[in-house]
Amino acid sequence: MRIKTSSLIMSSAAFLALTTPAYAIDASTLLTGGGGIGYLLWVLSIVGIALIIEHFMNVRREKLAPPDLIDDIETMLNEEQFQEALELCESEPNFLTNILAAALPKMEHGYDSMEQAAHDIAEEEAIKLHSKVSWLSLLSAVSPMLGLLGTVWGMIGAFDVIASSSAPEPSDFAGTISLALITTVLGLIVAIPMMIGFFYFRNKVTRIVLEIGAITEDMLDRFRH
Repeated sequence: MRIKTSSLIMSSAAFLALTTPAYAIDASTLLTGGGGIGYLLWVLSIVGIALIIEHFMNVRREKLAPPDLIDDIETMLNEEQFQEALELCESEPNFLTNILAAALPKMEHGYDSMEQAAHDIAEEEAIKLHSKVSWLSLLSAVSPMLGLLGTVWGMIGAFDVIASSSAPEPSDFAGTISLALITTVLGLIVAIPMMIGFFYFRNKVTRIVLEIGAITEDMLDRFRH
């Protein structure tokens, strides 16, 4: 057992040694070494962080379908206070109430009309939510492209230095190569968390839409007959 544990520790240490970069980039280099493209990438990172924070606050089941509001609407529907329920939905707009506010006025036309109206609005609300979180997908796609642009830009500058000098020293074009690589790193630093955030919130939106759809169907089921 001790031999296996020692082997595992040695293997882990070897893996860390192989995957840990020999050169650590300091923060000031990342902040200023990417040039104009680097500053643009930092701006995109701030925008992405703001979007993630906003999504954490607003893309929630409690925000899109508050439990207290569900209870109030259920009580009104059970007591056949349909007009009061409609007014409550119109005064408290969110994912759930927007669906019910579209379905309840169709009550005189029968359950099928109510269901169709609820389905149409539910699709619109779902599209709005998916469009909202898709900005993170855009940032995760644009950031590495900007990093690649900075890489090409820096390499062009390096080759220009080489072409204009008969005996260039490595220090002559090291700055442009550094610019090229730093923009690549910055592009990945911005893109990776944005991509993770996009998939997280996309799956969350899908789950919330299904849950609210089930709640709406249960509320409207009383009008089936």
